[in-house]
Amino acid sequence: MNQSILIVEDEEKIARLLEIELEFEGYRVVKEKNGIDGLETYYKGTWDLVLLDIMVPGLSGTQLLQRIRKNDANIPVILLTAKSSIADKVEGLDLGANDYITKPFVIEELLARVRAALRVAATKDTAPRMADTWLGAGDLRLHEGTREVLRGEHSVDLTPREFDLLVHLLRHQRQVLSREQLLENVWGIDYVGDTNVVDVYIRYVRNKIDPTRQLPELIHTVRGIGYVLKESV
Repeated sequence: MNQSILIVEDEEKIARLLEIELEFEGYRVVKEKNGIDGLETYYKGTWDLVLLDIMVPGLSGTQLLQRIRKNDANIPVILLTAKSSIADKVEGLDLGANDYITKPFVIEELLARVRAALRVAATKDTAPRMADTWLGAGDLRLHEGTREVLRGEHSVDLTPREFDLLVHLLRHQRQVLSREQLLENVWGIDYVGDTNVVDVYIRYVRNKIDPTRQLPELIHTVRGIGYVLKESV
């Protein structure tokens, strides 16, 4: 396996537990106690995934996440947080985290989320490249190579998860997709969170591609099933 994971966690017992369990699973692990050292180590190495505590000293987890995303939009980042409110979790996901897990956690669940995040990342790496191809519906266009999204002539700024969700919807236009299908294909087959996260992210994408609510609707709700992307008739 030999995949590399960077842990940024200031609680030594938790960091050591993660190190032991992940190394037992075959991963190469490096751990740092604060955000500044974590950022320096991140830039020095090549990583397959980052486990990041939100409350680390020196440079907060969210600040470190923002810097990681400026450098790499695709590396999986899982947040470790003692904050259990939906607002805190949504903030982390909005900043580009792929997933979060609340302390205290069950190690088997964390390992499952790591596997899921790495599997999704590997799927992206092996997927056919579409560097010169635009996906589109109506006046919405998306370029996978440059990660550019346009609605008419206006640029749309999406987080990595929102972008992946929109890509999947565009690739399956006019196909009704259940929440479970979207979770499996966008979040990963091993994702163990609530399916309500799909509804939250659909709302985010809708608001961003049509913030004024004046444009033709593209993402439609199919009551009791899920969602479909198609041009309104």
